[in-house]
Amino acid sequence: MRVISGAARGRRLGEPKDRDIRPTADRVKESIFNILQFDLEGRRALDLFAGTGQLGIEALSRGVRHVTFVDESAEAVRLIRDNLALCRLQGEVIRGDARAFLAQSGKYDVIFLDPPYKSGLIDTVLRQIIQFDILSDGGIIICETGLDAELPALSAPYFKGREYKYGKVRLTVFGRGEREG
Repeated sequence: MRVISGAARGRRLGEPKDRDIRPTADRVKESIFNILQFDLEGRRALDLFAGTGQLGIEALSRGVRHVTFVDESAEAVRLIRDNLALCRLQGEVIRGDARAFLAQSGKYDVIFLDPPYKSGLIDTVLRQIIQFDILSDGGIIICETGLDAELPALSAPYFKGREYKYGKVRLTVFGRGEREG
């Protein structure tokens, strides 16, 4: 795992010892940031189920103003802090349950969602994001799931954008506001 672009380009990130932490594959991460390429500068991002923190770290490296990393694993939180220090970047790191965090969260422009694939949390968390209305107008949610994941229909002002498939992984883009194209 490495930072692909920006201020921390080329830095190798620490990897998990815990098999419960599943890092996003470099090919998938590169695709995520190709999707977001012009939507990062100065934005606020949330890396929910952060694991190693690599998505939020990549976003910081590319000009995101602030990233909040949330994970309930003590090892993940340690790894995120170590990886931030390694890259000389700063972010807010919170150890806790994603659902509880969303209930008291502020607004974000970009949200990365990558829960454990078989946990069933993706549906719950997407519904909470809408219920608590934490995505800013014009904001983007990137969901990484297995191919068989069922994602809920979202009501306006939220919309489902494009889907991308990479082997056994599916990326789904959601937005808030006026749908483009």
